[in-house]
Amino acid sequence: MSLTELFALVVLCLLAWFWLDGIKAREIGVKAARASCAREGVQLLDDTVAMRSLRLARDDDGRVRFRRVYEFEYSASGDDRQGGAVTLLGREVVMLELTAHRPRPRFTVH
Repeated sequence: MSLTELFALVVLCLLAWFWLDGIKAREIGVKAARASCAREGVQLLDDTVAMRSLRLARDDDGRVRFRRVYEFEYSASGDDRQGGAVTLLGREVVMLELTAHRPRPRFTVH
């Protein structure tokens, strides 16, 4: 095996690892968004998250990790779309944001 082939194989393995790591991180982001929406009594729209940013950052132990920020949308009434975001450092959720939403109006019959 030549040096060029070995280099190509290493690059291919790194790309595969990065892709699989991204899929796992996205699954964690979806799970966190779904759980947060359930706690707040709102509906996670499209049942997915979309990547807003990706960069390197250090964790509490000083290790370099990927910091991924995913956006998602949710609805309190079914007629509106509100935005939220979940931030992961490695595979750990470090922040989850939901914009302020109005509670559902409760109608009473008189």
